[in-house]
Amino acid sequence: MKLLLTLLLWVNFAGTPDLASIRKMYSDVAKSETNAKDFVAKLAGVSNNDDKILVAYKAASILVDSKFEKKLGQKMERFKEGAKLLEATIKSDPSNIEMRMIRLSVQEDVPSITGYKKNIKEDKKFITTYYASQSAALKDYLKDFVLQSKSFSEKEKQFVK
Repeated sequence: MKLLLTLLLWVNFAGTPDLASIRKMYSDVAKSETNAKDFVAKLAGVSNNDDKILVAYKAASILVDSKFEKKLGQKMERFKEGAKLLEATIKSDPSNIEMRMIRLSVQEDVPSITGYKKNIKEDKKFITTYYASQSAALKDYLKDFVLQSKSFSEKEKQFVK
């Protein structure tokens, strides 16, 4: 009970997380259950009315966290919740390259059985097409993602170098 109360108070007073800290955490979120839970907690206060990029990260946090659920029903429910939120967020701003990167990063790591690998080619093409027109900070972030991504071949990775 104390833990729940502490978490609720932390979320209420922590406010909306800053994008730079979220980006920093995101690269390691899938590496452990602790990282995933910390990421979910950091984004717990984000609502659908907040910055759409933060909402996309919240959706990704739900998707990544779903892999650590113990019960299959809960795992599937959380996964569907995260995928639905991410798709709705991207639909609200389909030209946002960072949200496309988030979806690509999720889709390249989910099992094929989920059926959620349908946008990989589309998102890769979007990222390669619009990469050059992004801010320097976003380019650096995208570059880090592309260079470690399983979806881009070595030849395809040349556009960020």
